Amino acid sequence: MSRSKTNLGEGSVGKLLLSLALPAIVAQLVNVLYNIVDRIFIGRMVNGEVAMAGGGGAFSILMIISAFSALIGMGGAPLAAIKMGEKDNEGAEKIISNSFSTLIIIGLICTIVFLIFKEDLLWAFGASDATIGYAVDYLTIYLIGTVFVQIALGMNPFINTQGFAKIGMVTVVIGAIINIVLDPIFIFKLNLGVKGAALATILSQFVSAIWVLTFLFGKKSILKIRVNYLAPKFKVLLPIVALGVSPFIMQSTESLVLISMNNKLQLYGGDLAVGAMTIMSSIMQIVTLPLMGLSQGAQPIISYNFGAKNIERVKRTFKLLLTSCLTYTFIMWAALMVFPEVFVGIFNNKPELVEITSWSMRIFFGGIFIFGAQIACQQTFLALGQAKISLIMALLRKVVLLVPLIFILPMFFEDKLKAVLFAEPISDIIAALTTITVFIIFYKKTFVKDME
Repeated sequence: MSRSKTNLGEGSVGKLLLSLALPAIVAQLVNVLYNIVDRIFIGRMVNGEVAMAGGGGAFSILMIISAFSALIGMGGAPLAAIKMGEKDNEGAEKIISNSFSTLIIIGLICTIVFLIFKEDLLWAFGASDATIGYAVDYLTIYLIGTVFVQIALGMNPFINTQGFAKIGMVTVVIGAIINIVLDPIFIFKLNLGVKGAALATILSQFVSAIWVLTFLFGKKSILKIRVNYLAPKFKVLLPIVALGVSPFIMQSTESLVLISMNNKLQLYGGDLAVGAMTIMSSIMQIVTLPLMGLSQGAQPIISYNFGAKNIERVKRTFKLLLTSCLTYTFIMWAALMVFPEVFVGIFNNKPELVEITSWSMRIFFGGIFIFGAQIACQQTFLALGQAKISLIMALLRKVVLLVPLIFILPMFFEDKLKAVLFAEPISDIIAALTTITVFIIFYKKTFVKDME
């Protein structure tokens, strides 16, 4: 792939955003699909429902592990692109090389710590006597491949940020295909059960990691991992971690939100309410796929041109990102409000579950129409290297608003189940309006001032 094909500073912003966003959306979609396929295979085992519950218990820990890869990858990638825009490729390569060595260190530490405390953590995350065995089996195998996971997930953003979106997409697709092929072989043919599912996952991540490293050490990459920059340097890592804290919190607190929500839903609505939440979480994941793809496509363009001081191009990219995200979330909001049963039917057709999930969706997704603006503004803060603002915005929606509201709202409403569900749209709307307000202030101070 030639360097001209990844020129982030020239040409139509719309065409460039589309060329970078489409592979990112495909990668996100494939990632979700192979996770779903993983669960389908586990669910078809003997005692499949119990095995799936055990895997679900381990999933909270896996989200924390993947959050560490986001800490470095999503913290370092925008900074590397900004350095590229400043024509400081040496500085960008120091960021990439330090990120690589740090991810290996984090992977080794996570492996040791989680292997030592795995059972205590699994009990804390809701394992039962029936599920703990499955959870331990899955997690033990998975942890052996933690370093591969860190490299595959943490270094792939450095491919995307250079404009090689298709190469970044292949990283995910190749891992997904291998995982889907190996799952039935290991689980059923070799009779390894959940251990087989975990083994298939880490082998697929190993191949993805090799793919990423082959590219970043190879000739096609504009920026390369340099051996002489591998020794971690505090002055290089500090800005990376500072910016990466925002996506780290967004991912790692997902477990906290799910535990809090399910705890209260179980109390006020029983198993049906928890089942409805499981479906709504899956729908939310699917709905947010294009948003993540669009923001990942916009990040290299915004970061590079901000570094190159091409402010007009940054503004055009942001406006296109904002318009696209808002239009999409408004359309999805309308569809979810009018046809909730269609979305529920994708996952389950039991009448009682369809009924409770359908009316719950109209509450739960009530604020998603404005969610596109929050994603566009928040991800732009990340792309511009605004660590402090990104951190505050990341904390606001989930930690400051959503989790407390889950516990507070039922105190004031007679229908406590609906009160728990209302926590989501209330936090969505407040967080979005706050993020938009902060961005407008930042926009006027930074971009309007620079244009004067």
